[in-house]
Amino acid sequence: MFQPKSTFYSFLTLLLAGISIAAAECTREGLLAAAHSYITAQTSGSLTSLTTDVANFQYRQDNKVIDIKKGVISTPLKIDLNRSTADTVACASYTMLISTSGAKPYVLATQIRHNGNDTSSIAMIDTIAATTGDLFFDAKKTLGYIQKETWTTLPVASRPSRELLKHVGDGYLDMWTDAKAADSISWGTDCERVEGSKYSNPCGAGLPKGGSKKSNGMRRYVIDETVGSVDVLCSFDSLGDMPDSHEIRVVDGKVKYVHTITVT
Repeated sequence: MFQPKSTFYSFLTLLLAGISIAAAECTREGLLAAAHSYITAQTSGSLTSLTTDVANFQYRQDNKVIDIKKGVISTPLKIDLNRSTADTVACASYTMLISTSGAKPYVLATQIRHNGNDTSSIAMIDTIAATTGDLFFDAKKTLGYIQKETWTTLPVASRPSRELLKHVGDGYLDMWTDAKAADSISWGTDCERVEGSKYSNPCGAGLPKGGSKKSNGMRRYVIDETVGSVDVLCSFDSLGDMPDSHEIRVVDGKVKYVHTITVT
């Protein structure tokens, strides 16, 4: 027997489910808008620009969850450089900030994460905050090197895969425990590494070949194929329990840039 009401409600349920799926798409535009709201908050030292997930929000700084009001984000900073990348698969973004002036200079590496592909609210702000006294820290030198880099969008046909970028990020962090890790990565002849403010070119020479028994842990990834980048926040346990960010750019299948930000 035909049941028009039942058919109508079934159709409505399917329609609403389709709308829900569409609404849950994580977009590059949404990720970068949330990253911009974070930059605004860090510039002002005010949290009013942020829309956070009230039920689940966490602020993590240097690998520890703390009260956001006690974090560096609550201190206004004059930002000399900012650059963000977006990962629509993980629904996360990465932002590098450099502040050379004020009572305390900073170089910040921040990943922002969203629950349920919803970029309208922030679930986590995860920051590595390097300042005076940290590994090879000199914000002005770092700024000078980073400003000279080119980070244009790569042509679609030449973009590295997500799998390759994750392999490069993991391979780099595995060099301290795996003697073969360095050789598993393709290094560009003009590869540049900025380690704190210590500059190396080429960056594929004199690399670690194992020796440590402790792997670098707590790895969190933001991968952006459009610019060929992977950022990994971690605990650099191979040489000590140090909050750390390693960002790597791959161009034409080979490593072009490496940035490390380490809190000691």
